[in-house]
Amino acid sequence: MNILITGGAGFIGFHLAKHLAGKGYKISICDNLSRGKLDQDFKNLVQQDNVKFIQADLTEKTELDKLEKGYDHVYHLAAINGTRYFYEIPHQVLRVNLLSLINMLDWLRDSACKSFIWTSSSEVYAGTAKILDIPIPTPEDVPSAIDDVFNPRFSYACTKIAGELLCINYAREYGLNINIIRPHNIYGERMAYEHVIPEFITRIIRRENPFKIYGGTQTRAFCYVEDFIKGLKLVLESPVPSSEIINLGNDREEISIADLAEKLFDLFNFHPQIEILPSPKGSVDRRCPDIDRAKRLLGYEPQIYLEEGLRRTYAWYQRRSL
Repeated sequence: MNILITGGAGFIGFHLAKHLAGKGYKISICDNLSRGKLDQDFKNLVQQDNVKFIQADLTEKTELDKLEKGYDHVYHLAAINGTRYFYEIPHQVLRVNLLSLINMLDWLRDSACKSFIWTSSSEVYAGTAKILDIPIPTPEDVPSAIDDVFNPRFSYACTKIAGELLCINYAREYGLNINIIRPHNIYGERMAYEHVIPEFITRIIRRENPFKIYGGTQTRAFCYVEDFIKGLKLVLESPVPSSEIINLGNDREEISIADLAEKLFDLFNFHPQIEILPSPKGSVDRRCPDIDRAKRLLGYEPQIYLEEGLRRTYAWYQRRSL
């Protein structure tokens, strides 16, 4: 089976490519390396006989000529992610995420791919939570909304709302088999440092004191990357109806950001003074996915509890700080 993974040098893309390559699939990784890492882990991966690396900028249509026509399945993960970038370069977030998806969908029309799997985001209903009471855990059918177009944070959410519309309507118009996955707070080794868990871990390794925590009462349900990757593989292997939207995450361990910090402090024997500060404007108070659809359609069930995932993630970052 021949599989293309865009954004394959990034956090999730790398873990997915490594997992599928280990199962014997033929993997093509496409990335422009603007954020993906050309580190030793990635170099080791692309040296495998069944892995190929294609450097291309998918916002440029001519760059898609570097792709083959004979992929069986495509995972389109390429996007600018990370809260810091939503605030610092919202125009680029909008441009890159939307152009790359549109170009890939146009390319898909002329390919022989059996399926196209695209990662949306739980951010599509971040604005909804500001204006409506939504259930927690949250199912896929809650309304998508942006409550403040002047808040640059929603640049990313906008690309994912528009992306879901693009995927659904391209699938409808051209008879394409497209599935939409909404990741919920995935974490693990080789993640960008701007996300809360690797940020906390690196600050603990540096013994930062006092320790600032933004939005301490806000809650999230974190999902270890190994569980999420297994879910993505199940999408490939299961007869999921086209245009289905599926939450993937962990519904068992919703935790406040302050309690997350305390758990890390206890696990790694560090007890600094804590300074609780307001959360960034537009940040969601609670997030926990309803994954009943994934359980029913995919047989998906997260296996790695938060404490074990944090230990594995901490060990990886600690090795790289030595």
